[in-house]
Amino acid sequence: MPAQVEIARIAHPNPASDAERAAKMTDPVFGAVRTDHMVTIHYTEGQGWHDAQIGPRGPLPLDPSSAVFHYAQEIFEGMKAYRGADGSVKLFRPEKNAQRFQASARRLAMPELPEDLFVQAVEALVKADEAWVPTEGSLYLRPFLIATEGALGVRPSKEYMFVVIACPVGNYFKGESRAVTIWASRDYSRAVRGGTGFAKCGGNYAASLAAQAEATRNGCDQVLFLDAIEGKWIEELGGMNVFFVKKDGSLITPPLGGTILPGVTRDSLIQLAKDQGRTVHEELYSLEQLRADAQAGEVVEAFACGTAAIVVGIGQIKSPSGDFTIGDGKEGEFARSIRAELLNIQKGLGEDRHNWVRSI
Repeated sequence: MPAQVEIARIAHPNPASDAERAAKMTDPVFGAVRTDHMVTIHYTEGQGWHDAQIGPRGPLPLDPSSAVFHYAQEIFEGMKAYRGADGSVKLFRPEKNAQRFQASARRLAMPELPEDLFVQAVEALVKADEAWVPTEGSLYLRPFLIATEGALGVRPSKEYMFVVIACPVGNYFKGESRAVTIWASRDYSRAVRGGTGFAKCGGNYAASLAAQAEATRNGCDQVLFLDAIEGKWIEELGGMNVFFVKKDGSLITPPLGGTILPGVTRDSLIQLAKDQGRTVHEELYSLEQLRADAQAGEVVEAFACGTAAIVVGIGQIKSPSGDFTIGDGKEGEFARSIRAELLNIQKGLGEDRHNWVRSI
């Protein structure tokens, strides 16, 4: 199937009315409200991508022996559509999500969806459900690929289904201007070199849930993972990349090396910081060095970032070896300003120097 294809439109027999949609979009819980439509595209070995369509959102018909259930061949993406100040709808760097989706597919031995077809499918859903894009907040988009062949046996599936669904969302963390508290896990690791840490696959997130529960028991919002070999180097949160701001204005963030998800938001913030003339160090940084730097005032703020939360300040880090505060324990000025700058670009309110925004 060529990248640019016709996506067949299946009429929705009972879409949400304007009143129903407005009621559901009033301060929605993240991921809890669904739009009317979804996109599906199938893949069969020897045939390639086929049967692309957009139609009513609904259950997926899957055989109980489908490989996704037994061997976890599954990948996904997270991205957003924004309502611009002029009322138009915009996507932010969708090609980066498409490229990461391909990298995840390669690691999970799945077929690579062409970049143009990925973007075309996402745009088709946004156009169909444009009325669900809020003025405040955004429309969260979840493209995913699952193995659907009904055959048991440890090998790559010969059949797959690509799906795109969407949810209108507000803030990921309620009261997002506050700084979150994170738990530095000593008992759990997220990824190891040679594993799937750089891929956006469900298994990585399933493996983080016990650690997240531990964080919650310790009164924390999120879990911070350290490296799996030495247990000392900071890697990332359960679903977000992390940055530290030094008193000289420079930034430190853990380097990509196969164990950390290459976040689109992470990449964008690095570029925006460099545009400001700041130095960004992508280097190994230990938890104990962070503790010492925070206590000495060398690190003045910290924040996490990702598509869902965008940017959220980190005020305190707890661990079995003791707790410490970063800065004054509140979200810092840089986190607030860089979030505002990024959101302005995404909504068409700021200068798009790097041509990141794609209008639909």
